[in-house]
Amino acid sequence: MNDIAGLPVPKGFASEAARQVCSEYADEALFHHSVRSYAFGAEYARVRGLSYDAELFYVSALLHDLGLTAPFDSHTLPFEEAGGHVAKILTAGLGWPADRRDRAAEIIVLHMRHDVTAEEDVESHLLQIGTTADVSGGGLDGFDPEFTAELMRRHPRAGFGGAFLKLVTDQGRRKPGCAADGLVRSGVADRIAANPLERA
Repeated sequence: MNDIAGLPVPKGFASEAARQVCSEYADEALFHHSVRSYAFGAEYARVRGLSYDAELFYVSALLHDLGLTAPFDSHTLPFEEAGGHVAKILTAGLGWPADRRDRAAEIIVLHMRHDVTAEEDVESHLLQIGTTADVSGGGLDGFDPEFTAELMRRHPRAGFGGAFLKLVTDQGRRKPGCAADGLVRSGVADRIAANPLERA
């Protein structure tokens, strides 16, 4: 895969390894969501001229929800923290230095927050932007409809909204007080139902 809806895919072993791991452990819906989250974030950055580490962002985006999958679901840690640990393990095998491995984990953890600005942490901000657009449609009107349509054509929903809601509801039930619990309590079910991407 050389591009995602016209956006270049970072080249190199790390990017390919992250894509391979995501495709093997995430189901179809979660895999396409991970790719779309990267694409929405990357397009947001392109339009605004934001500079960011494309490889670091891509790897983090492709791995960000693996804590929701059965092999990596932790009974004690929030899913984003579990996913951060997956990223640290994978990138250790890729030979990344400790500080870069820590950054990948940090980006995955912080994507569940809405108060990280691009000035503070551009990659975390982009992942939050990308996941919000894809999950609930937040900020979707800021993207060119042709870009969004092409992204959806190449990476379809495959029942993502309902599947994701079940996953985070389960996380919140088993781990009260975690970010997924807060997401459910804040009305994410209604936001997912209202997301134009769910009706596309």
